[in-house]
Amino acid sequence: MCSAQPQQQQPGAQSPPSMNEELSLELQPTAASSKTTPSPAVKSEEDHILNVSDIEHEHGNGGDLTPLNIIKYILSLAILVFSIVITISLIFNKSTNLSSDVSPWLALCVLFGAIIWLGIMEGQQASLVGLTGVVDHLVYKDTHPIAYKHIQLAYWGNNLDRYVNGRQFLVVLMVFVINLCGAPLPGSEDSFGLPDIIQEIFLGSGLAMILMTAMISQLPPQVNASHCMIDFINNYFALFTLYTALVVEFLGVCHVCYLVQNIISLISGKPIKTNEEPRTLFQSIFFWVRVLLSLTIVCFSMAVTMVALFQGKTTMWDGVPDVVSLILFFILTAIVGMLEAMQIAFLATSKMRKEHRGTSFFGKKTVEAISKGQNLPAFFIGRQLMVVSCFFILARVTTLDVPVGEGQNIFGVSDGVQAFLNSGLHAALLMTVVGSSTWKLAASAYPVAFVNTPFTYVLLYLGLFLDWIGICSGAWILARIEKRIMNLQLDETYVGTPENPVLSKDALDSIMAESIMASADALDVIDGPPQAHEAEDAEEEHTTADIEKGTSVAKSAN
Repeated sequence: MCSAQPQQQQPGAQSPPSMNEELSLELQPTAASSKTTPSPAVKSEEDHILNVSDIEHEHGNGGDLTPLNIIKYILSLAILVFSIVITISLIFNKSTNLSSDVSPWLALCVLFGAIIWLGIMEGQQASLVGLTGVVDHLVYKDTHPIAYKHIQLAYWGNNLDRYVNGRQFLVVLMVFVINLCGAPLPGSEDSFGLPDIIQEIFLGSGLAMILMTAMISQLPPQVNASHCMIDFINNYFALFTLYTALVVEFLGVCHVCYLVQNIISLISGKPIKTNEEPRTLFQSIFFWVRVLLSLTIVCFSMAVTMVALFQGKTTMWDGVPDVVSLILFFILTAIVGMLEAMQIAFLATSKMRKEHRGTSFFGKKTVEAISKGQNLPAFFIGRQLMVVSCFFILARVTTLDVPVGEGQNIFGVSDGVQAFLNSGLHAALLMTVVGSSTWKLAASAYPVAFVNTPFTYVLLYLGLFLDWIGICSGAWILARIEKRIMNLQLDETYVGTPENPVLSKDALDSIMAESIMASADALDVIDGPPQAHEAEDAEEEHTTADIEKGTSVAKSAN
């Protein structure tokens, strides 16, 4: 099994690997670049308040309250309230999987607990990935101590990649729990007496659960955390989530993603950047054992899915040919993967200057579009709709529909194993690895490359269009409410902008020292080194003494 040789760097906990390099590129004043490179300026408090106010107006949630936007908000929130009401009614009628076995109140608590935790994970990922840009984290060490602990842990070694990997499995698990708590049992749709078309749209297709999960749990945290990263992670619940994701990653269920990461590195010829020392023999054995275990599980899940597709044993809609289902599986998986990678790439480059982000024709257009006003959070809303829609179809494609106990089990497995496969957990793990984590790890390693692809440009505008439609416009209102409750402030309030960053005393002292050294070097080039000056002075004194001595001798002779 081949793997790329990692590019080793010294481990550090103060900042992500690329932050110092980017700081030196953007902030270091030298004799040659002092005229073109912006330097941090000392601003008055009034100027700083005006600057942050302008930024807040630019990134204000939801846009102007035009009549069209107001209609979108009202209709979207009305659909959300309807979805919540019928979901809670299903729970108290014991018409969901969990509520049929336990108390409806317990099922309701588990449902909203999973929704809240999923929201923390969505916003936390946006924060941790977004803060990998040019940010001096010491600036908010005293004002946001918990957020600073986040950064110390997440940016130590390769923990950020570990977090992304473990978190994605937790997200799939939370979505599974939410569906377990609120998805209707077969035949329970008729208990509401609603028109058939309404029941099919909201209950039969699962739209009620999709809208409730997306608009409450996923979109508001993503909207707020896209610009309020520091405040969002300044709490112990988010810190607990970080520790949990790292523990889940340690178990190794999704370690096959690292194998794919190594393959990408070999193909591209770019070494995998790492902040850790080379693994010891024991660490290497333990790592590759988990990779092989994860690869075995994923291969088995893929084989089960392919066999079920060719035998027509999935929950795909009647009348769709098996070949079409197979093609849809690969196409939709690629689209979901690109959408997941775009989220990571946009956040990872959000604190970089525009000319460093867009390096191609489509990349420049993408950066120009994503930098306008509220386009970044707007894309997150449209992107989430695309991801949910793709996952809904993929769930139909990959979920097994095999009667247990009739001798039709896939690969002849036991009835217990077939019942487990029918639950769809194997498909959830497959989609976590193939359609999400692998793409995220690739985007985390090469974010600028993903920003500059033409597919990114096309999907960006498709996401913005879906946000404009307005079915999830209520998320803007919920994001505003969440922002006020959590008292979230823009990151620029604390760390400034990439063009005019706020720097700590340590960073300023370092830049000042480098500036003095650069100025001294420049003087050496013009006037020569100090030793040369001393030699010249000594020679001049010696010549003067010789002249004076010669003059004295001449006078004596006369």
